[in-house]
Amino acid sequence: MSSFKNHEKLHKGETHPLDDVLESLRYNNDDLIPAIAQQYDSGEVLMMAWMNRSSIEETLKTDRVCYWSRSRQSYWRKGESSGQVQQLKSMAFDCDGDTILLKVDQTGPACHTGRRSCFFHRVDGEQVVIDSDPIIDPQTLYS
Repeated sequence: MSSFKNHEKLHKGETHPLDDVLESLRYNNDDLIPAIAQQYDSGEVLMMAWMNRSSIEETLKTDRVCYWSRSRQSYWRKGESSGQVQQLKSMAFDCDGDTILLKVDQTGPACHTGRRSCFFHRVDGEQVVIDSDPIIDPQTLYS
């Protein structure tokens, strides 16, 4: 089994079996791991959601991002109800094996509010500023 601590002194190009790495990821008590979605060509951070091992494997198999919905307790293929699909370009794990970075090609908004990014609450000194408007009305997005 692979261990992320053991990877610290490895060199570029060294490889490990995917199954071993997925087994050694640091899932939380609900067997979930946070995943950050980033637009592959602009670097824009789009959203954070949760994945489990099966959703990771589904994403790698189909190249279409699949998350685990904690509220619905089911798989959530991004765009299945809104049409705003995330196509996987690459997947990486952080140095501790407790966070996933998904570089994606996002169609339209990533946020359920109709905004491009879920990160639209920007701290500005002692205030929090809403720094983007919806690009699609959420009522239209999910109808």
